[in-house]
Amino acid sequence: MNLANAITTVRILCSAAILFCNALTPTFFALYIAAGVSDIADGWVARRTNTASEFGSKFDTAADMAFVVVCLIKLVPVVNIPVWLIVWTGAIACIKVFNIVSVYAEKRQFAAVHSAMNKVAGALLFALPLTLTVIDIKYSAPIVCIVATFAAIDESRQIRKKLI
Repeated sequence: MNLANAITTVRILCSAAILFCNALTPTFFALYIAAGVSDIADGWVARRTNTASEFGSKFDTAADMAFVVVCLIKLVPVVNIPVWLIVWTGAIACIKVFNIVSVYAEKRQFAAVHSAMNKVAGALLFALPLTLTVIDIKYSAPIVCIVATFAAIDESRQIRKKLI
């Protein structure tokens, strides 16, 4: 295991620890921020140490998914989420799942695109829980959803471009 993958492991451990604390508490936010910093750091370290790998990319994606799922488990019960936001988020998830499944069906491989647009969407999504105490989700979420929708569509375009 290289340093970048060890940092990714920190995100998985932080995600697991978040399951055992109350949402929107100082402990939650400390673990949440540590997980976010590890997400930035692992890729940076992998590029700087020339240890970027296919495994590392997939491991990073799996750690991201674990982090998102854990955060949803903790936040959904305590945040008043409008129905339109659930539907929109579901549509974005469907696009992303379609991207993964269609590439796997065609090439028998998993594709993960780490585009600038995905990084912006991820940064906005990461910031969202940090703003919940000062900005109502009905105002902040549309910005995140717009960017995430474009990122998912762009991801589809980039994946198809690589397949051709």
